[in-house]
Amino acid sequence: MVHGRIIIVACVEIRSDAEGQIVNGELYSNSEHAPNSTAVDLPDIRAADEIMASTLTCTERWSLLLVTGGSLAVLANTFQGDGAPLVASLAFSTLAFSMTYAFVRWSGPAFLKAGLKGKDMSKIPAKEIPESMGAVAAAVYILALMAFIPFAFYKDIVAATSGGGNRDVVVTITEVETGRFLHRFPHSKLSSYQSALNTLQATTILGICDDILDLRWRHKFFIPAVASLPLLIVYYVDFGVTSVVVPTFLVPYMPHQARLINLSFLYYLYMSALSIFAPNSINILAGINGIEVGQSLVLAGLLILNSALYLVPFPGNPVLNHAYAIRPHPATDAHLMTLYILLPFLAVSTALYIHNRYPAKVFVGDTFCYVAGMTFAVVAITAHFSKTLLLLLIPQIVNFIYSVPQLFHIIPCPRHRLPKFNARTGLLEPSVTPWSAERPPSKLLTAVFFTLERLRLIQVTVDPKTNRISATSNLTIINLWLVWRGPMREDQLTKELLVMQTCCGLVGLFVRHTMARLIFSVDNRGSLSQAELDLTQTQLKSP
Repeated sequence: MVHGRIIIVACVEIRSDAEGQIVNGELYSNSEHAPNSTAVDLPDIRAADEIMASTLTCTERWSLLLVTGGSLAVLANTFQGDGAPLVASLAFSTLAFSMTYAFVRWSGPAFLKAGLKGKDMSKIPAKEIPESMGAVAAAVYILALMAFIPFAFYKDIVAATSGGGNRDVVVTITEVETGRFLHRFPHSKLSSYQSALNTLQATTILGICDDILDLRWRHKFFIPAVASLPLLIVYYVDFGVTSVVVPTFLVPYMPHQARLINLSFLYYLYMSALSIFAPNSINILAGINGIEVGQSLVLAGLLILNSALYLVPFPGNPVLNHAYAIRPHPATDAHLMTLYILLPFLAVSTALYIHNRYPAKVFVGDTFCYVAGMTFAVVAITAHFSKTLLLLLIPQIVNFIYSVPQLFHIIPCPRHRLPKFNARTGLLEPSVTPWSAERPPSKLLTAVFFTLERLRLIQVTVDPKTNRISATSNLTIINLWLVWRGPMREDQLTKELLVMQTCCGLVGLFVRHTMARLIFSVDNRGSLSQAELDLTQTQLKSP
């Protein structure tokens, strides 16, 4: 290699363990006759061909031990105070990070032996690496949420089981038999947390079934809706609010100029649709190293930032201002619960991302995509910010709309639509759907394709012999980005897509917290008068 240039000649291996050579973009085994070799420019492509070590390095062991020890010390200290659930959640999150990082490393060879493996086709050579490792992260995540329950309600448990902290209280036999002061315990909060946990557990089980059985799209599309049933049932029993605020410009056209409209059962259909869309939107924006976990990290971080706006007053905060000093924001508890759910998810996803980023040593599988999307849907439903979540999912919504013609088989849809790897250049290019000469696109589709090509929304290949379309690029936002930006390295493509996701999310938060008052008369600001808050809460509780 001289200045990044590799001269490929016959019977010379690219790597010490590569069984062959690449000539004119094709990989040939040493036993095959290769054409005359050519010199090609290749970037520094590293294949994930080495089997992931099942043991941790000395540095990794000591680092994880220090993190684990610190987390356990923090958890032990919280029991000596009032519980400090947010601090405990942070400690559980760092502990979950350590466990996920180690378990993914240790379980890799076992997954390979069990046949849960896949080929990374954009590497030279394409080697098999462990797949479905998102199940490991999901298992640790659920364990962290379960172990956190006593810490989340520690103060309430103490108040409900020890006379509310008053030593002068005399507990009668009847009170002991009926549960002492348990009527003071926030059962509704616990039921909401448990329903969210049950939904994530069901999602994990169904996701693992998909990874093992490799279900078809039409069979697994409604899996998240089934998994969301525990959450929707508890929502119906404990809260049951199905009214939404009418945009200001529509109020004059509403009966009696109503500012609220009760959607009744349609609201539950909406929440069910959200629980279907969020997991599948993560699942279809996939195909390159780190993109599934990367977009989940970005979305989790943006949702944590959104909740922090309701909890942390600072100059210029668009949600909290001087009114916060008088009374907490009405949504404080809901957004604290959001943090309790999102912080461990952010931790396990970070550990998984370290193994899944370019060059990937593991694949995450469908389980992680389902759990990630359902986590976002769960916090949006329980904390009532589904509109905010949809603003953050704009890239996923665009990807879904752009993919509709293929998802619903209006045009041919291959099983995998990941970008095409050009072995000669080492870059990713838009993958294509071929059109056979026997079944070319119709005249209408041909006109549509050429129009989209002029708008740079698709790449069209024309057969010079027949002057007909022979191939069109697959309709995913990843391929669209390659149409716009041209061929690029896989890691660079992932970075640009994640930067785009972050920018879109920040714009969405800005719109939500600064411009919502232009559309809705009632917003999330802490500056609302008490009369406005009382009126809103009364209207929401009214049938």
